Amino acid sequence: MKACVPLLVLIGPPGAGKTRIGKRVAKLLEAEFIDTDQRIVAEHGEISALFAKDGEAYFRRIERAVVGRSLVPGAVVSLGGGAILDEQTQHDLEPLRVALLTVNADAIADRITGQNRPLLKDGGVAAWQALADSRREIYERLSTRTWDTSRLPVERLAAEMADWVRSDAASELQQQNHAGHERTGNN
Repeated sequence: MKACVPLLVLIGPPGAGKTRIGKRVAKLLEAEFIDTDQRIVAEHGEISALFAKDGEAYFRRIERAVVGRSLVPGAVVSLGGGAILDEQTQHDLEPLRVALLTVNADAIADRITGQNRPLLKDGGVAAWQALADSRREIYERLSTRTWDTSRLPVERLAAEMADWVRSDAASELQQQNHAGHERTGNN
């Protein structure tokens, strides 16, 4: 992983904890935190209103543009649950360090109750499960590592992810140094 890419990208279904955990990981790494859904809201208004007024296809075009601008060097980036549906986003994520956050249906009920999630508005947990299942293959293909957020405390999950990023970065630096020594004949 080169320094010109995000430190970490978080993906997963709605309600998995990408924003809450991502903020804590960024703080532990002393990195910028970027939440693409929050950027969309700041630039275009509430996501549910975009869905209602202009439809999902319009929202996904906006989302793709925001994701493209958000994958910046040294940041911890949280993507909206459906951002991975875009082929360009999938391509962009392939070489990156990507954490998949999962959560089970029992734990999700409390997390999504009363929230304004346009694709879940009419079906609750059953709609969430169908949505998560429909995206599972893409999430799993794009992820480097997976964490189940159903039961573990946010602080513990964030610490594990930050440790992983640090360890991964140290290994990459070691590999680069070793490769440099081989090229110069210093080994």
